[in-house]
Amino acid sequence: MPRITKAEIDEMCARALPWVGIMGLTIEEIGKGTCRVRMAGKEEFLRPGGTVSGPALMSLADYAMYVAVLSAIGRVELAVTINLNANFLRRPKPGDIFAESRLIKLGKRLAYGEVSLYSEGEAEAGPVAHVTATYSIPPGD
Repeated sequence: MPRITKAEIDEMCARALPWVGIMGLTIEEIGKGTCRVRMAGKEEFLRPGGTVSGPALMSLADYAMYVAVLSAIGRVELAVTINLNANFLRRPKPGDIFAESRLIKLGKRLAYGEVSLYSEGEAEAGPVAHVTATYSIPPGD
């Protein structure tokens, strides 16, 4: 069981992270240390050549990792990214992109995980990007 619910994350983001709603990021599934997040396809995310931009993909991956971290540790809003490495594997088609995130290692102060990003309807073709990220977890009271 995750240590935070989708509703709790949605409320937190509406209050403190409005860019999540602006980008059209929605949590589809959440488990302990895992999640699936969708980014709605928007014209503003496209770069010349008609592909989804790298910054949009990295934002999706970073949010998916944040959700995965919170799902494992609970509502610790000050958990922050300290490293994010993105490998772009193939050109994503315009449209919705989804991210599947999972924690690989969870310690007291650091969480490390990976995110695979897929174009809607093309999961069988493989990921469009693979991201690894490390999060810092602030000390508890």
